[in-house]
Amino acid sequence: MRTGTPRYAERVDRFQLKPYEPPRWLRQGHVNTIYSYLKPRPLLPLSSEDVLLNVESGVDLLLCCHWQPLPAPVLILVHGLEGHSEAGYMLTTAAKAFRRGFHVIRTNVRSCGRSEAHCRTLYNSGLSRDLARVVEWVGARPGVTEIHLCGFSMGGNIVLKYAGETGDNFHQLGVRSATVISACLDLAPSADALHRRANLLYERRFLRGLRARIRRKAEQAPGLIPPRMLAELNSISSIREWDDRITAPLTEYRDAVDYYHRASAARFVSRIRIPTLVLHAEDDPFIVITAESRQLLRANAAIDFHPTPHGGHCGFMGSTVPGDDTYWAENRVLDYCQYWVQHRFAGSSSSPEAAVVDATASSKH
Repeated sequence: MRTGTPRYAERVDRFQLKPYEPPRWLRQGHVNTIYSYLKPRPLLPLSSEDVLLNVESGVDLLLCCHWQPLPAPVLILVHGLEGHSEAGYMLTTAAKAFRRGFHVIRTNVRSCGRSEAHCRTLYNSGLSRDLARVVEWVGARPGVTEIHLCGFSMGGNIVLKYAGETGDNFHQLGVRSATVISACLDLAPSADALHRRANLLYERRFLRGLRARIRRKAEQAPGLIPPRMLAELNSISSIREWDDRITAPLTEYRDAVDYYHRASAARFVSRIRIPTLVLHAEDDPFIVITAESRQLLRANAAIDFHPTPHGGHCGFMGSTVPGDDTYWAENRVLDYCQYWVQHRFAGSSSSPEAAVVDATASSKH
């Protein structure tokens, strides 16, 4: 039995996702992942306003904001592990969203990208409260008609966790939809998958970036990183070990086991009531969604869980959908957001609940 808000069940099920059928050479997870990362992305032809948003004492997030001249919905983008607002998928999605009439906000997660100089503490995969603060700030701005969320990889976990924590309150917050791409919603098995021999390239790259970040943070905030921890950085050989010896002690967790349990969005998906699209490739090299989590995703009427045979990690390149460019996932994100914008304003009522009810009723005639 599917759970969730009944009035959304029929509406989510009727969203028609255009299929992902890549050319043969992209039907391999590593190829799709690496091609997506290496392929040059078009420059973002948009002006932006940089906003420093205070989240808590000693923590300011830098938001890259692109505003439409007239009132419009907004799309908030949240990047992945060791990412930032200038990541290729962030720029591509932002450009597409702006062309479709959305305000766009590219976030820099705590201590990532240009937020790094403004944050005393480090990020982790469970910081949904930072996203909650961004949503609160955006919702209070004039000219924002509604809020849509999109997260990639770690950002996908944050978005799903926030959506579950929000529960039935999403209407009052102005949030209308959420989309996630390659979300690491089961942190423990994904960390273990990252340590497989075939994924050595990815894990080494992540660890190299994390070590450099800790060393920069030690210079920026003397006394924050214990000398013993700095001396151990080069001896850490896996993300799980990193989270056990670095992430957990520097944040709010006891150890890696506690971190993975408390921060994984899988624990919260049954409580999601925001219409949510989950895009996941079965050949993702290191994101694992357990059988239990899949069951929870499919059981929730508010969630459209769409696994594809191919796509890699944050890849989904080589779209063959008529009218698409190569970026299948980014195009589907905007299709989904626009679907909910249209149904948000369907009917004569100004309330989101009545709008969906009116649209559903009218479709039966």
